[in-house]
Amino acid sequence: MKCTSYFVSLRARPDRAIIRDEWIERAVVAPIREHVQADGRIRRWTQVTEMGGRYLRVALLADGETVHNAFLDRDFMP
Repeated sequence: MKCTSYFVSLRARPDRAIIRDEWIERAVVAPIREHVQADGRIRRWTQVTEMGGRYLRVALLADGETVHNAFLDRDFMP
């Protein structure tokens, strides 16, 4: 999985360390929703049943494969 240095530094935070690579890859490959931002970055969401059905948001660079951010999104409405 390709990642930005920003994302690598975020993974050290306790609230981000619980996010598994396979959840991120699920959002990248088979998102339930996608939004392209004005700057070209791509937001993708997936539901994580292992976390009680919560939703994971993954932000990708414009190339569609480099992970820039990933977090459990409290505000997402399917």
